[in-house]
Amino acid sequence: MKNIGFLSFGHWTPSASSQTRSAGDALLQSIDLAVAAEELGADGAYFRVHHFARQLAAPFPLLAAVGARTKKIEIGTAVIDMRYENPLYMAEDAGSADLIASGRLQLGISRGSPEQVIDGYRYFGYAPPEGSSDADMARRHTEVFLDVLQGKGFAQPNPNPMFPNPPGLLRLEPHSEGLRERIWWGASTNATAEWAAKQGMNLQSSTLKIDESGKPFHVQQVEQIRLYRDAWKAAGHTRDPRVSVSRSIFALVDDRDRAYFGRGDEGEDKVGYLHGTERAIFGRSFAAEPDKLIEQLKGDEAIAEADTLLLTVPNQLGVDYNAHVIEAILKHVAPGMGWR
Repeated sequence: MKNIGFLSFGHWTPSASSQTRSAGDALLQSIDLAVAAEELGADGAYFRVHHFARQLAAPFPLLAAVGARTKKIEIGTAVIDMRYENPLYMAEDAGSADLIASGRLQLGISRGSPEQVIDGYRYFGYAPPEGSSDADMARRHTEVFLDVLQGKGFAQPNPNPMFPNPPGLLRLEPHSEGLRERIWWGASTNATAEWAAKQGMNLQSSTLKIDESGKPFHVQQVEQIRLYRDAWKAAGHTRDPRVSVSRSIFALVDDRDRAYFGRGDEGEDKVGYLHGTERAIFGRSFAAEPDKLIEQLKGDEAIAEADTLLLTVPNQLGVDYNAHVIEAILKHVAPGMGWR
C-alpha cells in the first residue's frame, strides 16, 4: 500500500493555450482539483511555493480553503522556502490552517531552490548574518519554527494585559497539537536528509537531487532515503518517519493522453547545474500504456522505498484533465503495483 497524492506547481499564464490564465484561476482550480482528487480516492493534495513567479506563492490561504472544502485528504506543500519565512508568523498561519483542516496538514519545507530574482529573500527583509549562508539562515528559521510548534510557553506576559492570560509564559496561538510531527524537509543532498532526520522531520525527496555519485537518479535517491532512515534510528525518535518521492507519471488510456504525452517518455535522467556550478541530476518522466508503465515503475527503487508518491500534474491543462490523470494512475496502475 502506498499513499498517492498530486503535486501542483500552480503555473498560470495569460495565454489562449492555457486553461489557467490568472493567479485567481490557479488558486480556485487548485481547490477544485483537491476536491476532485479526494472524491477519486487520492490521499494527498500538495502545492509548490515559488516567489516572484506566475505560480502558487503564499500557501496558507490556499491550504485553509482546501481544508474547508475537503474532509479526508492530506493537504500539504512541497516545498515552502524557509529563507523567506518569519518562523513565528508562519507557525500561527500553519496552526490556523491545520485546525481548519482538522489536523490534515503535511507541511514540506526546505532551504529552497534557485528563484526568479537574485537573493529574493532580501526583499522580504531577511539576510544571512555575517559569515553565514542563505542555507544556514533557512535551517535557523526552520529550527525556530519547529521549536515553537511544540506549543511550549516562551514569551513573558504583560502584567497589565488587555485580556486575562493563563498562568506562566505564553505560547503562540492558535496551537495545533500534532502538527510538529507532520513537518517534512525537502532534501537535495544526503547530508541535509540526515540533518532532517536528526531534527525529527519527515523526508521529501523530489525529482531533483545534487549528483553525489554519478549513479542513476533513483539509485541515488534510494541511497539518500536509507541514510535518512539510519540517521532517524540513530537519533532515537520513537515514531516511524514518512518519506515521499515525486514523479511525472502519465498513463496513456485515451486520445487526449496520447496527444499530450504519447510522443514517448523521457527514458533517461537529465543533468543540469544549479548556481552555475552544482551538478544536479533530474529524474525521468514516465508516459506509456498502463501495462508498460507498471513494468517501468517496478524498476524505480526509490518509489518502492517511499511510503508516499506525489504525482506532478500539468495544472494548466485544467481541472477535469488533471483529475483524469490522477484517476488513470489510481485505476489502471496502482493495483498492478500493489499500491491499492
